[in-house]
Amino acid sequence: MRAKDIREKAGEEPITMLTAYDAPTAELVDAAGVDMILVGDSIGNLRLGYESTLPVTVDEIESATAAVARATEDAMVLADMPFLSFGADEDEAVENCGRMLKAADADGVKLESGPHTVELTRRLTQIGVPVQAHLGLTPQRENETGLFRQGTDEEAARRIVDLAERHEDAGAFSLVLEHVPANVGAAVTEAIDIPTIGIGAGPECDGQVLTVDEVIGLSEGVAPFSKAFGDVREEMRDAISGYKDAVESGEFPAEEHSHYEEDVDDLY
Repeated sequence: MRAKDIREKAGEEPITMLTAYDAPTAELVDAAGVDMILVGDSIGNLRLGYESTLPVTVDEIESATAAVARATEDAMVLADMPFLSFGADEDEAVENCGRMLKAADADGVKLESGPHTVELTRRLTQIGVPVQAHLGLTPQRENETGLFRQGTDEEAARRIVDLAERHEDAGAFSLVLEHVPANVGAAVTEAIDIPTIGIGAGPECDGQVLTVDEVIGLSEGVAPFSKAFGDVREEMRDAISGYKDAVESGEFPAEEHSHYEEDVDDLY
């Protein structure tokens, strides 16, 4: 799956997207036929023990992206560029994004977007780096905006529509819309030709994205706009407790889990 394939799905068939942060998860997501895998900076609070996404480094995203790419055959793999990997020096930003394609085998990058990313998007696409833009709630700006619904008044909603159009013009192949009113999601989808991928942006977007942890039920809870489709957390809890109990009771390892070699019977 490439950027061209995703663009062609706009308005034709729903687009599916999930996060993954490691090879085993990516293999399962890919095998399910999901269109895009995002190696999200949400790896920070979901996998690396950080309190937010802000501490995540370029090296951490590169390593996780490479693992995901090695396990993926069909889905488009996107590297989510972390806080301060772009937005300051444009040349450094281009180099950081390029690393994801050259060193980690990503198929493109996602940028938490604003007025400052329009020209960067243009430059990246000109040199062959597919860019997915991201508007609405952008968690890397949580210290400024908080983690609240965005675009809730006419002025703010119009800014989102305007920025969506500007990023489309700059060459973005798709656009994530996070935590905005459903009618804003619908308005943006109507205003641009590239596909919109919603996360808490209503049903009229061209596709949807969630974190895999919420979908499989690994998280302690889910966002109000998300849904758990499984309960992996409880399955893991039961398996881990079962292992502990079996070791303590002597049930494990049993005879079938051990091998004895006659030649070493007389060691002591």
